[in-house]
Amino acid sequence: MPNWELSERWSPAKIGKLLFDTSATPHWFEQSDRFWYSYETTDGTRYWIMDPVKKGKTPLFENAKVAMQLTLLTGLPYDAQHLAIRNLKLVKNDTTLTFDVVVSKDAVIPNEEKKEEKKEDKVNDDTNQEENQTQIQQGGRGGRRGGGAATGAAAAPPETTRTIYFELDIASGKVNRLDKFEAPAARPRWASSISPDGKTVIFARGHNLFMMDQANYKKAQKTPGDATIVETQLTTDGIEHYSYARVLLDEELQMLKRDQRNDKNKEGPRTPAIGIQWSKDSKKFSTTRGDERKVGDLWVIHTLANPRPTLETYRYAMPGEENVPQFDVYVFDIATKARVTIEAGGFKDQTVQVSTDRITNKMREQQQENIGVGVGGGGGMFGGVTQVWLADTSDKLYFVRTSRDLHRVDVCVADTSTGKSKTLIAERANVFIDVKQLRQVNNGAELFWWAERDGWGHYYLYDGDGKLKNQITSGEFMTDAIVSIDDKARVLYLTGNGKEPNEDPYYDHLYRINFDGSGMKLLTPGNFSHAAAAPDDGKFFIDTFSRVDSAPKTVLLDQQGGTIADVETTDVRRLLEAGYKYPEPFHVKADDGITDIYGVMWKPFDFDPNKKYPLVEYVYPGPQTESVDKAFTPRSSNTALANVGIVVIEVGNRGGNPNRNLWYETFGYNNLRDYGLADKKAAAEQLAALHPYIDINRVGIWGHSGGGFMSAAAILEFPDFFKVAWSESGNHENNVYNKYWSEKYHGVQEETEKDGTVKFL
Repeated sequence: MPNWELSERWSPAKIGKLLFDTSATPHWFEQSDRFWYSYETTDGTRYWIMDPVKKGKTPLFENAKVAMQLTLLTGLPYDAQHLAIRNLKLVKNDTTLTFDVVVSKDAVIPNEEKKEEKKEDKVNDDTNQEENQTQIQQGGRGGRRGGGAATGAAAAPPETTRTIYFELDIASGKVNRLDKFEAPAARPRWASSISPDGKTVIFARGHNLFMMDQANYKKAQKTPGDATIVETQLTTDGIEHYSYARVLLDEELQMLKRDQRNDKNKEGPRTPAIGIQWSKDSKKFSTTRGDERKVGDLWVIHTLANPRPTLETYRYAMPGEENVPQFDVYVFDIATKARVTIEAGGFKDQTVQVSTDRITNKMREQQQENIGVGVGGGGGMFGGVTQVWLADTSDKLYFVRTSRDLHRVDVCVADTSTGKSKTLIAERANVFIDVKQLRQVNNGAELFWWAERDGWGHYYLYDGDGKLKNQITSGEFMTDAIVSIDDKARVLYLTGNGKEPNEDPYYDHLYRINFDGSGMKLLTPGNFSHAAAAPDDGKFFIDTFSRVDSAPKTVLLDQQGGTIADVETTDVRRLLEAGYKYPEPFHVKADDGITDIYGVMWKPFDFDPNKKYPLVEYVYPGPQTESVDKAFTPRSSNTALANVGIVVIEVGNRGGNPNRNLWYETFGYNNLRDYGLADKKAAAEQLAALHPYIDINRVGIWGHSGGGFMSAAAILEFPDFFKVAWSESGNHENNVYNKYWSEKYHGVQEETEKDGTVKFL
């Protein structure tokens, strides 16, 4: 009989009450090499300072002391385990922390100095209350006034809480309440792109681009309809389906209208612009506009629309169609407001991506200050850290263009004053080409480019003119992300997998290697999957490592991989005491009898080896990833499923993961339907032969999206083997799925006619 009670006990939500943090997120000091972090266990959250020089950690503050001070300062009870503090931020040259707590709106705070209510605040409050009351009287958006038509945006929920702000002196531990603290205004949903220096905001009205400076942005944050706000229109050629504004869902647009209900601009409300990338000096920005005027419509039913379902449409290109989006790349100069069109053309129906630099820790902190997401701030609908150009200066723009069949990729650089561009690196293949972010040092004097030219993913070093200097990494393994670049020592720090013998080839490790390809060294040894992070200067590395059958541990390493200090080990005491059992990694052969494929098995926690259990495979076929856990993942839904009384497995398949090698990843090219099924069947058969408790006559399969597609295909292709299939949101017909996915992984044929025109089949 199914054990529903045991399954419910091990749901992800219940596990979340037995297990808390599994890794430490560092927040680096600006004035030293130290960092602080928080870590939650079953004893509550503690805050620590890690000092690499002293090779140890000390409390950032004493929880009990802070709790007592908060109780005195608010008149509300706090204790060491339940501080409930938010938005910690280092200020005043790393000597002070600011933070806030949320209290009831009606809470009486001892000796609180009230801020003077500004006139505009009173006007806004009165207007909001009047509009909310009108909404209530008319029945709100779903009311029956006017035959049930909506009367406007829904009323905002009433405020029931407020925020109290504090600062804490790190040396003494003393907490002060900041009664008159002016919290940064929340970032509006429309302010999706703000320059790195925080002085310029780009947004859209209607279908065109606009900008405003910092002073006017602050006004708009406070009062969106302020008539004194100065905006500058940058474009006039934006039209529907060839727009500079992001396409929004109806709910998103209604939210924007509600937020700007006092803004009477004839162009409509401010909305987020299409993707923007800034030069690092904030003097210019780029954007890529898609022309979808000839692209066909896709119709969908909005079943949850109020008061009844509605028919919605958007432009959607499908595989092999003649009319697909066409892309233009522009650069705008903030000072002159001039626009330059980049000469990006190279292939028919190509895609273009502007190359951006990594987001540094310092950029994140500065961006929070500029957009008001620090203490008391908030995010936006399309918020996030500003994307900046790869180049160090604003006079050149790197971009990557890709042919429609993805067999050709060009790395290019353009002059942002003239738009002229040239090709630096050209990749060609007979299958789809994967790419990773271009990286550079010294404003493009040297470039780092990743490619799978020999069947394995490796980095190559080029000079600024696109001349190959040398291959940096080589061998039968895969490299992945660049974690840090030391241009003075000429050392690259990067992740890789498949290099270490006798371990799962998907386990990630951190390596260092010289620019010239010499001196490659493993920095994170051990038969685990390692996740590495570094401060902006790359002087240290934080390594968190685990497996599905081993709890995570976090350590601090130096540039040679030496352990400086232990940071944290995940607290699994209560999890194990409650009866948790680790899943088991395994590997078997693919259907060809040669290729190793790797998986994970979950058993019921009341497992009896003398019983027979049905087997269920959770699947996702790839090719961009394999849905097979490698690191510690106790909240997996497979845990609850297994405890019903089932053996559950995840296992890879040929064609299922790009981090193996090019042959493995492209195994299913031109065969999106069936390429992984034989391996899933072969894995189940081998496991049943090895483990008599598996009932090979009761095998089920389920998955979501591509996994739903695979599950349906499995029960049709092997109905005598897979007895049950649960297909969730499957893309069952890839000829009417999205163009990029289907044409990349299933292929599209490009033909050149006698007149030189190109068409795709």
